[in-house]
Amino acid sequence: MGKPGATGIRRIWNAFFYSLTGIRLAWQHESAFRQESALAIIMLPVAFWLGSNVIEYALLIGCVFIVLITELLNSAIEAIVDRVGTDHHQLSGQSKDMASAAVLFSVLLTVIVWGMVAWQKFGMAL
Repeated sequence: MGKPGATGIRRIWNAFFYSLTGIRLAWQHESAFRQESALAIIMLPVAFWLGSNVIEYALLIGCVFIVLITELLNSAIEAIVDRVGTDHHQLSGQSKDMASAAVLFSVLLTVIVWGMVAWQKFGMAL
């Protein structure tokens, strides 16, 4: 049995505004999200200059969004853990550390993909 509430287009419409609220809250409360968003604003146009075809554009842009997505999930996990309690607990620390590791892997993926595309564009000529 489904949850009570809006259905159809109304549910999609509501979900869109809940998502905007989530972005706004991350912007207000998470400095890492603000920093990564600022980099994304710079990197997205650069992707079209650096890439040479639609596949490279998709990889470059996709990596940038993966970092933002992972940061939002990391922030959500931290908020839930903090909601449960601020006293130190091994499982709370583990969940926060693993979420942070996910952000690290997304950043490393971005560095690798951007580096490979840059190497293909500039490194071969060296």
